[in-house]
Amino acid sequence: MHARADNPELARAKELAIKIYSYPEYLYEQTKSKTRVVIGGSHGKTTITSMVMHVLKDAGRKFDYMVGAHIDGFENMVGLSESANIAIFEGDEYLTSPIDPRPKFHLYKPHIAIISGISWDHINVFPTFEQYLMQFELFTHTIEPHGHLIYCASDKFTAEVGAKASESTNTVSYVAHAHKISNSKMYLDTENGEVELNVFGTHNMENISAAKEACKLLGISDKQFYKSISTFKGAARRLQLIKKGATTDVFLDFAHAPSKVRATVKALKETYPHRKLVACLELHTFSSLNKNFLKEYAETLDDATQPLVYYNPRTLEHKKLPPINSEMVADSFRNGNLRVFDNGLDLFQYLFDMEWSNTNLLLMSSGNFANLNVNQLAETIAGG
Repeated sequence: MHARADNPELARAKELAIKIYSYPEYLYEQTKSKTRVVIGGSHGKTTITSMVMHVLKDAGRKFDYMVGAHIDGFENMVGLSESANIAIFEGDEYLTSPIDPRPKFHLYKPHIAIISGISWDHINVFPTFEQYLMQFELFTHTIEPHGHLIYCASDKFTAEVGAKASESTNTVSYVAHAHKISNSKMYLDTENGEVELNVFGTHNMENISAAKEACKLLGISDKQFYKSISTFKGAARRLQLIKKGATTDVFLDFAHAPSKVRATVKALKETYPHRKLVACLELHTFSSLNKNFLKEYAETLDDATQPLVYYNPRTLEHKKLPPINSEMVADSFRNGNLRVFDNGLDLFQYLFDMEWSNTNLLLMSSGNFANLNVNQLAETIAGG
């Protein structure tokens, strides 16, 4: 996807009539003889993919994989082999390549498909929600005959897509796994007692349910699943704990789309109800920096004690987007406590000067906050 349409090697390959594979096509070609599990959705797909991979590895099962984040226990984000008969793929809905406008997850032809949730994203290629929603309906049509579709029943649009699945597809719906929170720790309620977790948030209880259903179809027992999931620590930059202090914890999350932002902020507030929460979001993607899309962020930061939004005007220039201003951003979020920054140094100084006693910090971005040294900030505010 990073090669432009006028890439000289790509152009020459076309001239020579050499077969050209996009990345998703290549992954499919390497796993045509295997049972393919593809995890799609506007949010949660990296975490669910990571959970399934973690459980299978802990159970001693061999599998190929492709995931969009670094995971403990895996050296790479992609693994292909001759011996495995299972392939676990994160199913991205973004475009396949500069010369192939199909969404990536349309090419994998899963035997087991998951849709975790649907919330409009990628406005630069899907300018209306209806066009975006259609990609998930088309995804269900790529499931192999007599395959399985696992979908989140508590998401309105996912449930609608699941109801339209082909009659030859076996459908399985799920909701958040039964759980409880005690002393800022999450526990699953199971038939054999409570299972302590290293992840938290209602959205992760939904992710666990999805992973459990997929693992069951792959022959993993409930006993094995719960044993393995109890040691899952999450994927990089997915509610990742950067620093734990006496009364302040610092978290980093990849959240950028409205649904991800809302779920991540809510998860921290539910888990730490007696602590204040400073939630800082960087607008970095094409969608989040589009003035016509900004309204989708209304009230997404309302669970934060102090909501902060940062954007870099140079990023808009780089992406060739029309300019936005702080007032426009503030109006879109519809939160009277919101502070907006368009200068990284001002944001850093504000964070360094805050009183952090009994307060958590959540940093959310698919960018880098103008090269903010997250670890240094975390050490400073949470204590060495």
